[in-house]
Amino acid sequence: MHIHFIAIGGSAMHNLALALHDAGHRVSGSDDHINEPSRGRLERAGLLPPEEGWFPHQITAAIDRIILGMHAKPDNPELLRASELGLTIQSYPEFLHEINAQKKRVVIGGSHGKTTITSMLMHALRGTNVQFNYMVGAQLEGFERMVELQSEGEWAILEGDEYLSSPIDRRPKFLWYEPEVALLSSIAWDHINVFPTEAEYAEQFSLFLKTVLPGGVVVWCQENTRLAEIIASCGRKDLNWVTYQTPKHKTLPDGLSELTFPDGAIIHTTLVGAHNYQNIAGARELARIMNVNLSAFDSAIEHFKGAARRLETFSEGERFTVYRDFAHAPSKVSATTTAVKAAFPLRKLTAVFELHTFSSLNAEFLPTYANALEAADEAIVFYSPAVLTQKGLPALDPEFIRSCFGGDSSLQIMTDVAELEQVIGSVSLEHRTILLMSSGWFQGADFSSSLALS
Repeated sequence: MHIHFIAIGGSAMHNLALALHDAGHRVSGSDDHINEPSRGRLERAGLLPPEEGWFPHQITAAIDRIILGMHAKPDNPELLRASELGLTIQSYPEFLHEINAQKKRVVIGGSHGKTTITSMLMHALRGTNVQFNYMVGAQLEGFERMVELQSEGEWAILEGDEYLSSPIDRRPKFLWYEPEVALLSSIAWDHINVFPTEAEYAEQFSLFLKTVLPGGVVVWCQENTRLAEIIASCGRKDLNWVTYQTPKHKTLPDGLSELTFPDGAIIHTTLVGAHNYQNIAGARELARIMNVNLSAFDSAIEHFKGAARRLETFSEGERFTVYRDFAHAPSKVSATTTAVKAAFPLRKLTAVFELHTFSSLNAEFLPTYANALEAADEAIVFYSPAVLTQKGLPALDPEFIRSCFGGDSSLQIMTDVAELEQVIGSVSLEHRTILLMSSGWFQGADFSSSLALS
């Protein structure tokens, strides 16, 4: 097939393009801005558009499929031209469902933890030589890309995102997948731009449960109160319900953590935080349901180091560690900060958080961050006024932001990248943990030299 991507530079979009190219399809695409690592990866595959922009003349009747990314707008000139020609236009989740129609689909959703649980399951399956298709929202060690479509195995492992499918398909992505096996890790209000109330946001997970195939299995974390309410109100008697929770755990003298599961299994891990141990428990239940040997799973997961930017070690020395994390929702910021402080209680923790998403920059949503950084000894909140302008949001008062996080006068609010780099560069690394949390990357700030990148 000839498949054309409108907005090919997105994280999921360019990975899907690479997978289809490797599968032998003719792939073309366009975008008005392509950043690294998408740019370099597309260029190496010969898929980088010759110039940035939208070119409706290249949309012809010879194209078999248009895949439309969220970065495009409804009035995109290429999209309008494709519509005029009557071409098949799909979002990438719609396409993923179609191409995995003959697989047993495992879909991992939840407000946070879904990328990590998906990555854990993929890592463990790879260690047991199980073949599978997949789509995951982060780069994972041992996997060339974030999408695989060619496996001969019976399973497809799909991260289930609750955000919108495309500019013209306003359904959450995970409503497309129709899983045989589903996992829900948590519900914590996010995406205020499309789900303006917590109730509307939670409703998407109720809708997701309706898409699980009859006779399917739903694995869910019983420690999340909002999720428990959704499960209790589901009303489906044709599904099999399986719960999981954080396993018993303790820190060992060598820095490892020891997890003990209800069946007596013991796992040692270098991962930090109770939320990660909870994620392992979820992935382990999925492996059990898939008839994966649990001893093999346990052995493989002990070597799991994490997905890219999910409490990823950015730099470390004998007496300091610098983590970077994708945390942006209030509950995840709080859980990550608390976990890192608990892992190194005798070190001073400096937590740096960027307000980058539409929700986190929204004045109505910001009060939900109350006390999210209280576990840190020092905290910095950074945001860019330019991003507010790009998102069409009004300016924010730094003192209002401070009040939303709890009003602590020691909280530093910054809007200038150079100032942020200078402040971070002046921090003593001795007996220090630094946690960098952002779904962007601090407007291109360079911390490599100041944080002794190893």
